[in-house]
Order: sequence, then structure tokens, then C-alpha cells
Amino acid sequence: MISLGELKPILSTLLLPPAAPLLLVLLGLVLAVRRKAAGLTLAFLGSAVLWLLSCHAVAVWLALNLLPQQTALSMAALKTSGAQAIVVLGGGVHPTAPEYGESQASAAAAMRLRYGARLARQSGLPVAFAGGLGWGAAQTQTLSEGEVARRAALQDYGLALKWIDSQSRDTSENARLLRPLLLKDGVQRIVLVTHASHMPRSVRAFEAAGFTVTAAPMGFILPSRNGVLEWLPSADGLEASRAVLKEWLGLLAQRFT
Repeated sequence: MISLGELKPILSTLLLPPAAPLLLVLLGLVLAVRRKAAGLTLAFLGSAVLWLLSCHAVAVWLALNLLPQQTALSMAALKTSGAQAIVVLGGGVHPTAPEYGESQASAAAAMRLRYGARLARQSGLPVAFAGGLGWGAAQTQTLSEGEVARRAALQDYGLALKWIDSQSRDTSENARLLRPLLLKDGVQRIVLVTHASHMPRSVRAFEAAGFTVTAAPMGFILPSRNGVLEWLPSADGLEASRAVLKEWLGLLAQRFT
């Protein structure tokens, strides 16, 4: 029997762009066979939604209006946080990277790890990394995110990760499975590193697990092009909109779990 967790990547793919607007277009084209005006209107609506969600300006608007706002962690706040460790959340793995001959962290995971390493240098705090084999992991993925991150942190930053969670499959499991590992060393106050859009949901999960959390968001969704280009569709704009909508849905789901 398929568990709800195993259905998560399928459901999220269908509910989020680009699949959701494309399904709307398809539905409109099917409907147009019998009701031309209504069907074409629906297909146009789906196309328009896909266009808008692919605009970086729309992604910025969504981030500002759908998600709790985050601010960058200052050095003063880091020093006065009383944190005992830095926790970096995984963000995906490329299971096969022929140019390296071994698995590599995704762009999102690499960005988080880089920022975590920077905070470790500035604060002297030890670092934990949370990430196993996600619900949607490819069959070719044999190493967990944590194992890939351990190697990358040492090779790229000379940083030895003190704690590794290599079993978790999502954010709630990140928090729940890291808790006993850190508690063995008396760690309850943490600096949490993840993307700004992912931070609200992550903070809730880690606080629910019993941690005291200082947020260290990165990868903010901010205006990055001139006025015209902000409103032209791009892969980056679609990815940013998708990330915001995914986190918004995640926050809604978190209320009922």
C-alpha cells in the first residue's frame, strides 16, 4: 500500500506549476470539442497563468504576500543568539554526475551548505546536516544527502560536519531525526540554515521537535532584473514561483498535521 509520504512528490507535482496550468490548458482543449467558447477560455486562462507564474516579478509578489517575511541574520544576532550548533537542511542530490564520477549536491543544497560553512567560520559553532533519501529520490541515488554533504563540506570548505542525519525524507523528519542526535551532546539551541521561502515551515517543524531556533535564511526571492525583463517568462521565474507556492501549500498542510 502506498503511503501518503510516497504520494507527496506526485501530488505536489500535479498541484504546482508547470503541471497545474498545463493540465488546465489540456482540460480546456478537451472541453472545446463540445463547448468551444468555454474550452478555449479555460485553455487561455491556463496559458496566462503559466506565463504569469514564469515572470520573476510575480514570484517576488507571491513571496511577499503568501509567506511570512524573513530577514538576513546579522553577525550581532548570531553572536547573541546563544546557539550551540548550526543546522543545514538538505535540498536535493544529483545521484549521477559523470564529470565528477560520484553524486553531487544540488544547487539548492550546495548554496545552503556554503552559507552554513560561512556561519561556522564566523561563529566557531559545529555544524549538523539533515538529509536522507527524499520521497521522490531517483532509483539511481545510493548515497543520502547527508553523506554527499559530508564529503562536499570537507572537500570544498575544509569543514567536518559533526552530526549527520542520513535517514530523513522531508522537513518534519529532518527535525524529528536530528533531535536525538543533537540532544546527546546537549544541543537545544540552533541556528537553522535553509532558503528564505522554506524557513517558515522549517522553523515550525524544528520548534515542534523541541529546538530553540534562530533563523538564518538565504536564497531570498528578490527583484533581480530590469522592469521589462521582470515581466518576461523565464525558467528562473517559474522555479521561484513554484518554490513559493510549494511552501505556501506546505504551511497550509502543516496546520492539519
